[in-house]
Amino acid sequence: DPSSSSLTQNSAVPELPGFYYDSEKNRYFRLLPGHNNYNPLTKESIQYKAMECERLRLLEEEEKQKKKTTRAGLNSSILLQKRQLGLLSSTSYCRLVHELKVNCMQRRKVEIHSPDSSVAGTNNFKIIVADAACERIFTVNDVEHGGCKYGIINLGGLGKESLTVEMYDNLYFTNRKVLQKSLFSLTHFSKLCLMGIAETPGCASLLPASLFSSTNPGDRPGMLCSFTISTAWSCAWCLNPQADNCFSTGLTRRVLVTNVVTGHRQTFGTSSDVLAQHFATQTPMLYNGCRSGEIFSIDVRQRNRKGQSWKAIRLFHDSAVTSIRLLEAEHYLMAADMAGKIKLWDLRTAKCVKQYKGHHNEYAVLPLHINEEEGLLTAVGQDCYTRIWSLQDAHLLRTIPSPYPSSKDAIPSVVFSSRLGGSRGVPGLLMAVKQDLYHFSYN
Repeated sequence: DPSSSSLTQNSAVPELPGFYYDSEKNRYFRLLPGHNNYNPLTKESIQYKAMECERLRLLEEEEKQKKKTTRAGLNSSILLQKRQLGLLSSTSYCRLVHELKVNCMQRRKVEIHSPDSSVAGTNNFKIIVADAACERIFTVNDVEHGGCKYGIINLGGLGKESLTVEMYDNLYFTNRKVLQKSLFSLTHFSKLCLMGIAETPGCASLLPASLFSSTNPGDRPGMLCSFTISTAWSCAWCLNPQADNCFSTGLTRRVLVTNVVTGHRQTFGTSSDVLAQHFATQTPMLYNGCRSGEIFSIDVRQRNRKGQSWKAIRLFHDSAVTSIRLLEAEHYLMAADMAGKIKLWDLRTAKCVKQYKGHHNEYAVLPLHINEEEGLLTAVGQDCYTRIWSLQDAHLLRTIPSPYPSSKDAIPSVVFSSRLGGSRGVPGLLMAVKQDLYHFSYN
């Protein structure tokens, strides 16, 4: 783990209270307590300097293409030979090929073009989320006066040598601030976008995707509807046919399920703030992750009940749950918490079956990205490193450093797909950090 490399280097050197050991100068130096601007030798500054040196070293390695396979004896020729001999199934062969390609991805900067030349590249990216076909990504950008700007980027240009994409912004909603990454849920682009908004008293807005099209701005429809919801931490849209007009918001000590057609609301009281939510698609079940570390499910067809009797499944983490995702068969649930732990739970036995090590998080609400077809799990840590694991055996395949120094406002937002740009798209990872968009391609 790059964030702990400086500690392991000096692990054989005895620690002296009030001093730190400099391995380069081979001597101890005195530390002053607190954050003294006149004394660079604080624990925080030393750790930050070590992390920055490690980040620059990893970036230099990537530029020199000093990448090695993460599994002993794994290369393309051996995989092809085993496949031809019938020793590997097609599923295992594709999964292992993706592991090889992910380890060799190279970073290239993407040029963003916009009909309004003054818009592209002027605001920091906050969130990027891809649609189901990965033809477009929905973006949230910070703006100077404290709000957020929404837009859609068409990814058709990623397959070209010049690596350019088209961005279409909507400037009608720039006064609305998205509180955090969990306050965002996306349906299919042909339907609606559900935005959780941090305002006073707060609201959740349904926006038509055509609002961001490249057609005549005068023909664009307005916001479909807005619901006043205060103290919201998370939101999710239901795609199950039995409750396809409903969305949920995770609030302070309660869950609110709203029918957008009738306006009917159901409230479920909880003992903790709900920081993460995810709807199942095969059943009208809503899964919730709480600040207390509890994960529970709700059948949204039932009416309001007092107490905790309506909780169908209950799982427990040791820290606040920041992200939950169901796998495709919906027998397994992936969850991440503020202790940096990522666990895979079997919902049939309510037991943890795998743990993905290396993730770093202490306070941030950060999403998980699961790509079952490619057999990959991707997560960005609070330390601004993007890590990719094998979904099958929890092996850490690659750790990608950020192009920018680590900071709270420079945590990357990523999208991974084997078809970026649609069915004929290119495989790879999209990373949005600060004002820049990068493409990590297989080639």
